[in-house]
Amino acid sequence: MPIIKTVGIISKPNSPAAEAIVPKLIEWLRHRGIAVRIDEQTAVYAGGVRGMPREEVPQSCDLVIVLGGDGTLLSAARAIGRREIPLFPVNLGGLGFLTAITIDELYPELERALRGEHRIAKRKLMTTEVVRDGQVVESFDALNDAVLTKSSIARMIDLDTFVDEQFVCAYKADGLIIATPTGSTAYSLSAGGPIIFPSVPTICLTPICPHMLTNRPVLVPETSVIRVASRGPDESVYLTIDGQVGTPIREHDTVVCHSSHHSLLLIRPPRMMFFDVLRQKLKWGER
Repeated sequence: MPIIKTVGIISKPNSPAAEAIVPKLIEWLRHRGIAVRIDEQTAVYAGGVRGMPREEVPQSCDLVIVLGGDGTLLSAARAIGRREIPLFPVNLGGLGFLTAITIDELYPELERALRGEHRIAKRKLMTTEVVRDGQVVESFDALNDAVLTKSSIARMIDLDTFVDEQFVCAYKADGLIIATPTGSTAYSLSAGGPIIFPSVPTICLTPICPHMLTNRPVLVPETSVIRVASRGPDESVYLTIDGQVGTPIREHDTVVCHSSHHSLLLIRPPRMMFFDVLRQKLKWGER
């Protein structure tokens, strides 16, 4: 791990906790000779410090601190893109599977990171492309999922789905979730999908309220290429990436998903393991 000289800070909007933390955090970092880059939302809390567009924050950073929940982390991950910059996620309350560092652990864990003693988890990204008339017209990297859903009122959509050229199913459903292991505890879990250990090399197909009750979630190898063709009229289907960005889908468009060569680097508390997070977030029983 290189020496940390520049740190970015990305914060959740309208957060009293972030408002209390940010000025002290900036002072703490600068006292240690570390340059700080902040987004415009963090600047609201910083009192006179100028912010920049979120997508510019990671430039030249050795570490990016995220103050918020999983939604803020997903936004920060999109800003980082394919740069190998570790994310330091601090949970400001609520349900957060990815933001496992608590406010109380903020400074002790930052000290560990500055000493190079932190634990980094690699979370594989998934590339999603929209192919129209043989051309890629949109491309996204997802940490959690690519979701195809209906965009009109109370009508199911028709999605022909293939895995490595093998026909899987003509889904008639409210939608289809294509999830990474990281995304298995997000929308896919709510739709009845399985919890997947983060290092398991797989992609999960989870139908949303399928017409056929026998349509169940399916796990396929991480090496698979998944193709989903829309049979509905133009813009009756909408593609959403990580719940944050997306595009309308036209009739005969094909959505292609495959595992990326890139990963998100996520700093994890040294004693917080995956099942510890599940017990805490899902209120599973203790011994």
